[in-house]
Amino acid sequence: MATRATPAPRRKSSMKAAPAGFGSKRPANSRAKTAARAKPKAAGAGTSANARKAVAAKRAPRSAAPATNAPVKRGKALVATAPSADSPHWTEKLRDGTHVIIRPIRKKDAALERAFIKRLSPEARRMRFLGQMNEPSDDLIEALTDLDYRRDMAFIALIHRDGEKQEIGVSRYGTSPDGKACECAVTVSDQWHNKGLGTLLMRHLIDVARARGVRKMISLDSADNLPMRDLAAFLGFTRKRDPQDPTQVIHTLML
Repeated sequence: MATRATPAPRRKSSMKAAPAGFGSKRPANSRAKTAARAKPKAAGAGTSANARKAVAAKRAPRSAAPATNAPVKRGKALVATAPSADSPHWTEKLRDGTHVIIRPIRKKDAALERAFIKRLSPEARRMRFLGQMNEPSDDLIEALTDLDYRRDMAFIALIHRDGEKQEIGVSRYGTSPDGKACECAVTVSDQWHNKGLGTLLMRHLIDVARARGVRKMISLDSADNLPMRDLAAFLGFTRKRDPQDPTQVIHTLML
């Protein structure tokens, strides 16, 4: 749930930004948030492959606030291949009546993902990537959009504005080596907070993880990330201080 984005090695991050592997969230998360911690700097250009994974594994400051209690339409688990036009997707209605499309992220969504990150406020980027990051590097964008769907998953929320498609939210997870646990993250554009989008994105993510046999979902987040705290509690996650970093907390959901 990390409303963040990517961790660092405590466990070597690779989950937050773009769930690439379990444990990637710790302050430099990129895909999975738990295994390793990637340093926030990894979000810049010229990062190494490992750093890129860590950054991708971070969760993004899931700034989405708890959404409505209305049940979400469940879809079948995605196949372990790159998403296509035939992949499952959903049209959801937010609290304000806006309709959004939620579907798996694709490699060709690189421009959408870059624009989404750049529109986030500095505080939202800090929560998302567990560190400051200005311009997302090409390596980071690739890690966030070109996933190994046999192990990882990411959903984006899209709307149409002024004749253009715009990404306003994303949720993702990366699994541990044994496939029994995953580190997740969720981020919502600042202007779309408190509309239930974070909850919708996370519920679809949880459904897929459960259908794939994942037993435990975790999220590494900044202790001062209150929107994530509320969203995690709403979805049934437990919360505890990170023993390796007093500035962070670990949210856990048994599936």
